[in-house]
Amino acid sequence: MWAVIKFDRKYFNLLKYDLEKRFGKDFEIYRPKIAIQKYYKNKLVDKEIDILGDYLFLYHKNLNKYSFINELKYIKGLKYLLDGYIGFQDEIIEFIKKCRNCENKKGLISEGMFEINIFSNYKFSSGPFVGKIFKIINIQKDKMNILMGNLKTKVRKKEFLFYPA
Repeated sequence: MWAVIKFDRKYFNLLKYDLEKRFGKDFEIYRPKIAIQKYYKNKLVDKEIDILGDYLFLYHKNLNKYSFINELKYIKGLKYLLDGYIGFQDEIIEFIKKCRNCENKKGLISEGMFEINIFSNYKFSSGPFVGKIFKIINIQKDKMNILMGNLKTKVRKKEFLFYPA
C-alpha cells in the first residue's frame, strides 16, 4: 500500500536510515524528480528538482494497519502522513506509473509527463530561453509554434524541456 508523506528535506537521509532500522528493507520510497537548467553566475547549471516538493511516496505492505501507522509517526525526518491515502490507492498507483513511464535512464522525468495544451502558458527549463514564459499557438508532429512576448517562433518539442507555468 502506498502512502503520501511530508518530510523534512534536511533529514531525508536520516528518514531513510530510520525506516530501514525499524522496518528492514521491505519498504520503497519514490520521489519523482525533473532535471532543469538554470543560469548561475553566467553559467548554465543542471539541477534536479522534486516535482512534489517535500512530499514523497512510501510503500509498505502494512500501511493499512493502525499499529504500523502509529509507529511510523515517530520516525525522525517525517513531518506527517497525509490522511485518506487508503481511499486513493488507484490514483496514487496511476500517478506513480505515469511518472515511471516518463523517466529517462538517470531516473529523471522528461517532458512527456505533462500534457501539452494549445494557448496555455509554459516555462522553459532548458536551452537559451531558460526561465522564459511562452504560449503555444500551434502543435505539429515534432514542432511547436510559440509566442514569447511579441516574438513568434518555431521550436522542436524534443529539443527543450518546459513545464506548465
